Amino acid sequence: MSRENDRDAHRRRSTMTDDLTLENVLPGAEFSRSEKTEAGKAGSTNGVADAAVVPTPADVDFPDGGLKAWMMVFGGMCNTFSTFGYVNSWGVFQAYYQTTILNDSSPSDIAWIGSLQYSLIFFPGLFVGRLFDLGYFRSIFLTSSALLVLSTFLIAQCTQYWHFLLCQGIVVGLAAGGIYGPTTAVIAHWFKRRRGLAMACVAIGSSLGGTLLPIAAQRLIPMIGFPWTMRVIGFILLFTSGMANVTLKRRLPPRDAPGGLLNLRAFKYAPYTLYCISSFVTFLGIYTVLTYVNVSATAIGLPSDISFYLVSIANASSLFGRYTSGLLCDRLGSMNVMIPFTAIAGILTYAWPFAKTKAALIVVTIIYGFCSGSYVSLLANPMMEMGDTDDVGRRVGMFMSITALGALGGPPISGAINHATGGFEAVGYYAGTCVLVGVGIMCMSRHLALRRLVGKF
Repeated sequence: MSRENDRDAHRRRSTMTDDLTLENVLPGAEFSRSEKTEAGKAGSTNGVADAAVVPTPADVDFPDGGLKAWMMVFGGMCNTFSTFGYVNSWGVFQAYYQTTILNDSSPSDIAWIGSLQYSLIFFPGLFVGRLFDLGYFRSIFLTSSALLVLSTFLIAQCTQYWHFLLCQGIVVGLAAGGIYGPTTAVIAHWFKRRRGLAMACVAIGSSLGGTLLPIAAQRLIPMIGFPWTMRVIGFILLFTSGMANVTLKRRLPPRDAPGGLLNLRAFKYAPYTLYCISSFVTFLGIYTVLTYVNVSATAIGLPSDISFYLVSIANASSLFGRYTSGLLCDRLGSMNVMIPFTAIAGILTYAWPFAKTKAALIVVTIIYGFCSGSYVSLLANPMMEMGDTDDVGRRVGMFMSITALGALGGPPISGAINHATGGFEAVGYYAGTCVLVGVGIMCMSRHLALRRLVGKF
């Protein structure tokens, strides 16, 4: 009788194993053969009963290195080159449009184009992150990549303000958000102990794109004109986004965490809520210098061949800030690195309008680029420590959607202040104060998470 019961139990466990395939865990979700293999490896154990359980990330060892993991980082670099690198080049387009195609529009109106880019690169994270958690990655990623390239080609045909607002503001922003949204979640699948370094390397792509694309635009516009310059940029994005599509893939099987699109319970955790507020306030001011540094340089009499390069200088210096912050993050904690660097960026935002010579403006731009790059590169890292990896896509997505509101309003508010006052001094006061208030709220979030003054977080 005992043996019969054992055989019945064995058959029941086998049936459970058959029912819990990846497709049955989340019907309709997308899986590649390699993803199923990785999930099978992660779930294989010595016991028959254990094989019937889909593993949680806590049960899985993170690679934290190796060829496959670092290929994910390379793909992430291509992603940030195509998204943040492109969007961070907006200062060049702001200055060009103000003096040529859109010279009948106010700086604040033109800034709305860049603000839409800045905000929409974050806003789709809420939807894309949730879909990623459910297993939908490849189709969204490929569609967004194609849309980014197509919209860049269409910018070459734009002649009126609403054309640029639609193509360069809305479509480019949404496409970049669809590409960038899953990137942090993919890296979270492959790295744990060295996640700070991995995210810093991913963010380097943004610095490279933000350095090379403005230089390309500055050089090519006088040679081949604006339309063909945008087509060349489109081909560059076709290559980089294509490389990302080839290399990036998820590692862990998806899990349908309860709560639907939103996980409002996350906001019951005070450090998470305060960090979201901190990011919103900080982004009301953090992009002001990158948006208007070229215009401010022209206003004090610097030649255009120098002022156009200031955005590239800021993005080039941010490369070193991103890498340095990544190295420090794994040792000291992400917020411990972000807080001092972001505070310096806020102080330099106060100083920027008073840099009236070429040397002074270049020095401010270099240091500001280094410090702001440190902040942006580690932006999502605290989110990964505030919950389970199962829910990382949705948690980061909610955070990004809140951040998007700050990124949307910041540059136009700065442009309106500049238009009303006729200078950038008041703009610096406004943006610098936003950044420093954001740092203060971040300190509160860190203190509530650690419950002490000293510690790694």
